[in-house]
Amino acid sequence: MIDSPTAIVEAAFQHYRSQDRDAALPLYAGDFTFTSPQDDHIDKAAFFERCFPTADRFREQQLLHVTPADEELVFVQYEYELTTGDRHRNIEAITVRDGLIREVQVFFGGKV
Repeated sequence: MIDSPTAIVEAAFQHYRSQDRDAALPLYAGDFTFTSPQDDHIDKAAFFERCFPTADRFREQQLLHVTPADEELVFVQYEYELTTGDRHRNIEAITVRDGLIREVQVFFGGKV
């Protein structure tokens, strides 16, 4: 069983990259919300419909830092390369409570 917030977050990224929706779904709470510069507090269903299937845009993605801020909040910095060759870095603030991802806030970075 995955129990630490960082392990849950790392598993979620792994399932996203492999597009294993069945493995990812149980990691997210029913009242999950996702916010990014393109999405404002969308729910779990909208996240899995709009955002989760986008991994095919990436040639690669590397988690640079997965850092717990407290018992529930994990900061993740990652770098990715799009199929176009452009490279970017983003940061996510992810809240994990009672073993489930409750909220993701994405902050877009610039090109690397």
